[in-house]
Amino acid sequence: MLTDKFKKGNAVKKIGMIGGLSWVSTAEYYRRLNELTQEKLGGVSSARIILESVDHQEYVEAVIDRQDEAAACCQILKAVQNVERAGADFIVISCNDVHRFLPKIASKIHVPFLHIAEATADAIDRLGLKTIGLLGVQKTMEGDFYQNILEKRDVATLVPNAVDRKYIDYKILDELNRNLFMDQTRAGYLKVIENLAERGAEGVILGCTEIPLLLSAEQIPIPSFSTTELHCRAAVERATQSDR
Repeated sequence: MLTDKFKKGNAVKKIGMIGGLSWVSTAEYYRRLNELTQEKLGGVSSARIILESVDHQEYVEAVIDRQDEAAACCQILKAVQNVERAGADFIVISCNDVHRFLPKIASKIHVPFLHIAEATADAIDRLGLKTIGLLGVQKTMEGDFYQNILEKRDVATLVPNAVDRKYIDYKILDELNRNLFMDQTRAGYLKVIENLAERGAEGVILGCTEIPLLLSAEQIPIPSFSTTELHCRAAVERATQSDR
């Protein structure tokens, strides 16, 4: 049985999802979006998803090999426009670092984005934390979109030192993106988190959507924020909001 809130006449909104960056986290998004939808609506409900899966190799060649940010941004814009044309009501990108392109992309489409950093910042607010560590690929850790959003909420952001940033980034690209989750890497990530905690981090953002597949909250000594889980929960909440 469907919940009373979503009986006949209330349409679940279509989630436009940009995936492929990597396929590993995209599969986790698809699973959680459907699990959470079924949990919320009951019966055998499933999420309405329009998925555009980007070629990760093409993206990596633009961003890393050629260092061509404009080409990478164009690749994401085309994917976003495709899901908009297919009828998406709003858009999620299942990759943290790609959110750095949103200021250039948002004005070129007519449906809203659900920003992964905003969903994460909401969860940090609920715990009242004021200093947070951030893990992710180098462009996320060294960029400013998380820092800017958190700063507006009076939350300071700490990132690992240069050596640790390179280590975190390398392991994401060389292992996690390939669906490889090693005990040695898990121990290395935990050490980086411990270093952040010693510097004053009250919690840590798992700011790459593959990291929560490597580390569970129970393994981390300080509060952790799975951007995958928080983004999926926010997406299901938006998709099932009644317009009445």
